[in-house]
Amino acid sequence: MTVYERLAVCGSEKHRDFQSKLVPNIPKETILGVKTPEMRKIAKEIKGTKEAEEFLAELPHKYYEENLVHFFLIAMIGDFDECVKAVETFLPYVDCWSVCDQSSPKVFAKNHEKLLPFIKKWIGSEHIYTARFGIRMLMNEFLGEDFEQEYLEWVAQVKGEDHYIKMMVAWYFATALAKRYDESIVYIENRRLEPWTHKKAIQKAIESFRVSDEHKEYLKTLR
Repeated sequence: MTVYERLAVCGSEKHRDFQSKLVPNIPKETILGVKTPEMRKIAKEIKGTKEAEEFLAELPHKYYEENLVHFFLIAMIGDFDECVKAVETFLPYVDCWSVCDQSSPKVFAKNHEKLLPFIKKWIGSEHIYTARFGIRMLMNEFLGEDFEQEYLEWVAQVKGEDHYIKMMVAWYFATALAKRYDESIVYIENRRLEPWTHKKAIQKAIESFRVSDEHKEYLKTLR
């Protein structure tokens, strides 16, 4: 069976209708209506096989779920160089926030030094979902021990009217306010973000259980 055939037998019209509302920017007819656990299961079943190798080489895919299985397969690649090459090959074909956000390659966590230049390049991309992916990787991997002040600047410099990139910038700064408050609050106090993004970052930080009540009250004054 092909990946498409595996997916097709798992799809439902009800879930297709539900999913299409979450990703309104892609055609409904490209959605099969398969739930995430089923897609992850398919990816695990074909991992390391000739079928998986051929599937990863078949770009672009026609269906939303094929893109998700593709990224799930990439996330399981254990060699950093091979994984990042597969990521860079695939990112130009990512066409919605859901595909962009579902996959986090495990090998990235152990290769921060090698990963960082790629993240900086991705964040600077004009392709919305490449930039979004880069910001998300910076958020996931570099707000801990390997954090540097300059990373906040990389994200603050991302501008544009696209909703999905503005939302990612806001998400990054809300998370930074939870994990790196002293360094990131300066960007809010000085209104370094675009107005909509500024307000959304504050909103998400206030809604977060990881931000202290004291910090939330101060953030409310900066709206």
